[in-house]
Amino acid sequence: MTLPQLEPLQLLALPSYDADGPENVYVVMANGEWHGNHLDPNSQDSLASALASVADAAQETVMELLRKAWPLCPEHGLGMHPREDAEERLSWWCTGERLRRGPAHIHAAVGALDALGASIRTRS
Repeated sequence: MTLPQLEPLQLLALPSYDADGPENVYVVMANGEWHGNHLDPNSQDSLASALASVADAAQETVMELLRKAWPLCPEHGLGMHPREDAEERLSWWCTGERLRRGPAHIHAAVGALDALGASIRTRS
């Protein structure tokens, strides 16, 4: 939804370069292009860590391959970053200021950008 010109991103597992090492998982564009950062092996410690690792890798892959910030806050046009709260919920945060509510704000939960876009399109 946030990159309508592209197919959805995918995960790709590749064997480790070391014989005894774990496989490396990468976020890949639908056309097979991927960036060199694999997911953090310790990300399997919790669901929030795994989601944060995938969100970081997806953001890094898109930004490196397309040479643009992603995802963008529709209100400010700024690139957003994943951030975990005290309850281990992960959201895309924007650092743009809001007049009445102060600085940084949550735009959407990680994984919910598409759902948010669908509700915006429905109201329009």
